[in-house]
Formats: sequence, structure tokens, C-alpha cells
Amino acid sequence: MANYHAGPGGAAAGELTVPGDKSISHRALMLGGIAQGITDITGFLAGEDCLATLRALQALGVRIERPQDQHVIVHGVGPKALSAASAPLDMGNAGTAMRLSMGLLAPQNFDSTLIGDESLMRRPMERVATPLRLMGANIQTQNGRPPVEIRGSTRMNAIDYALPVASAQVKSAVLLAGLQASGCTRVTEPTPTRDHTERMLRAFGVNVVQQGATAAIEGGQTLRGTEIVVPADFSSAAFFLVAGCLAAEKPLLLRNVGINPTRTGLLELLLQMGADIKIHAHPEDGTNAEPIADLEVRKSRLKGIRVSESLVPLSIDEFPVFFIAAACAEGETLVRGAEELRVKETDRLAAMADGLTVLGVQNRLYPDGLSIRGGDGFKGGTVDSRSDHRIAMAFAVASLRAREEIEILDTANVATSFPGFVEIARAAGLRIETA
Repeated sequence: MANYHAGPGGAAAGELTVPGDKSISHRALMLGGIAQGITDITGFLAGEDCLATLRALQALGVRIERPQDQHVIVHGVGPKALSAASAPLDMGNAGTAMRLSMGLLAPQNFDSTLIGDESLMRRPMERVATPLRLMGANIQTQNGRPPVEIRGSTRMNAIDYALPVASAQVKSAVLLAGLQASGCTRVTEPTPTRDHTERMLRAFGVNVVQQGATAAIEGGQTLRGTEIVVPADFSSAAFFLVAGCLAAEKPLLLRNVGINPTRTGLLELLLQMGADIKIHAHPEDGTNAEPIADLEVRKSRLKGIRVSESLVPLSIDEFPVFFIAAACAEGETLVRGAEELRVKETDRLAAMADGLTVLGVQNRLYPDGLSIRGGDGFKGGTVDSRSDHRIAMAFAVASLRAREEIEILDTANVATSFPGFVEIARAAGLRIETA
């Protein structure tokens, strides 16, 4: 079992570029696979999560070339020319891959079975299966969890679906199924979630109509291969945004970061706390479907805040490292309405509460959130990441304000979303070793 040993103190400074965006990499592969023609993807995230999607598409008959780790060429087969895989499709630890693949495969005329690692096999899938069944899909789960068995469907019908809980993955799965449904599929969100699917569908030539909180797509449209430039992943940059707030006496510059407004809730939260962050936006040149910027951050005097529930879906993946910032802020920080964190790679609310307690930070765990009493940093100790990559990286950042070493257990899954994290963290100034 891989562990981190994060020495106390250290600094954060210099320039760095984190790997490509995971959400965008997943979607570029999938849409490229069912497009007509070639899709050229640069900046691809060569982590295990995205490679699981790549291998699944290959098993479904899509030819994919990789001239370099971050350069992928997808030879699209069109929406109707995928072929049955000879074995269950193993999605590893990638919840996005499994849930979006449900929408991709539900309209196909062959059977598919989706499986994953121990963590993924415990995660809920019914919230995706339910609207797909309303469209005519034949999907079975095991008590709501994987394996997911999809029986070939001869016809999918459009639906008008109001998401009971804000979820970009459910929205995306329904839209992907809607591509091959009869009629116009509409998905309405209770609050905004990341819109990478809608943006990328447009990049592939699909007409997606946005009317307020509703995204609508007419079935039967043709996707055409295109060029996709994947920006640096904001969720990965988030760890170094917080690191900079805690320890960048000199500026820390993060290059080419995707700043899609449906993803940057953490940026708004840190600014509300008093963070010294400058956003240097890149001009839009027509080749990117996503806005990009360089982010410059300096050590900041943070203050506790009450997080607006409207910002929760826009920062859901960044809460583990946000809680580290909150533990170093003056006063109390309160997050509610974040029950989604209970069903991620692990129960992130409980895992962060337990780790913060070990490190001497006062906190209170709620069914849907966490309150944290900020102070002068962390004492040392041993924290169990529960095999969750974001928990592991968050506590690595905490070492910048620790008085003794922090040992972080079970960190192997960091490679699924952030290959090279330790090397980049060291370059930024963290005192981190693996064992």
C-alpha cells in the first residue's frame, strides 16, 4: 500500500502546469468514438480513470492512436457502429466513465456489462439508470450498485426530465442517450452543474439549446470529428491554489487552467475568504470550447465563511482541499447541502472530519456538511485517505501549515486522476515523500 510522508512546513512558489482536465478528457474520447471522422485530442489526461474510458472504447471497436501520452487520435465509428465487447467493461475507479457510458450504451443494439474496482462497485448508479429506463433502456443494477447490465435496445424515446438532485453525470448520461432517441430530450437542473458535455457536443457540431436551466437536444444529429484542446484540470489546480493561499510568500503561477464557470466554485469561495488570487484570462481563439486562464496566487489571510448552497455543485470535487483552507482560516466555516460528498470515491465528509480531528482541528460533522473552526494550522499524525485521491492530496497540502509530519495512508489512487502529483508538489515546494 502506497503512503505519503508530508514533512511540516515548506513553501509554495514558482510556475507549474497540472495535467489535463479529467472530465473533458472522458467526454472527448466518448464523443470522438461515436462521431464520424477523426477527433484529435491534445492535452489528454493520461491517468488511470481516463485510460479506463479509452480501453472501454477500444473494446467497443473504436480505433484509438496515442502518438504521445497526452495526444490521442480517435477514429470515430459513428453512433450505430459500436460493437459488443467480448468481456465486461472495467471502468476501474472512474465513476464518470461508468455513468456516462450508461447513456452512451443504453441505445445500442447489443448487451454490455459495466464493472469497476472495489470502490466503484460500492457507488450508486440508480440515479442514472432511472431516467434512462424512462427513455426505454433495459438496465439492471445490483441493489442500485454495479455491476450495471445493459440489454440491447431497439428504440429510445426522448423525455423531459427534471433532475431531482443536481448532477452533471446524470445530465450528461441523459443527453448522450438523447442523441439516439426519437424526439427532443430536455434535462432541467435544480441548480447549475458543470456544462462540459453541452460545450463539447457543440464542438462536435450538435445543436444543444439552452433555455434557462434546461438543456435540450434533438435526437438523430450527426457528430463530426474535430480538434479538442484539453486545458489543465481546475480540480487538480485547486490543490495548488490552496497551497498558494497557505504558503506562497512569492507568487505561485498555475498555467493554462480551465476556468469553466460551472467548475470554479472553489475560486469564488477562496476569494470570499480573502484569498489573493489574480486571474489572467487567455483570449478565446475559437479552437477551445472551454475558457482558459493563468492563475496567480499569494499567501493570504483567510477568514471563515458560510458557504452558499448555490456554490456547492460548482465546487463539489474541491471540498476536500477547501476544508484544509477552512482549517487555516480565522473563525468558523460552515458547509451544508453537500450530501453528494457522501457518495464519492468514499464518504468524503466523514473522511475529512476524521482526518481533521486526528490533526487537531475542531469540526462538527452533519449529514450534509461540515463546520470547521479554523486556527493556527495542524499538528502531525496519521490520516487514512480511504483510498480516495482527493483526500490524500488535500492532506498533503495541509503539511504546509503542519507542526509535525503528516503520514497519509493508501494513496495509490492519486494516479487515477493526477499522475505526477508528488513530483509537481515537490517542485512547488511541498516536502512530500512516498513509501
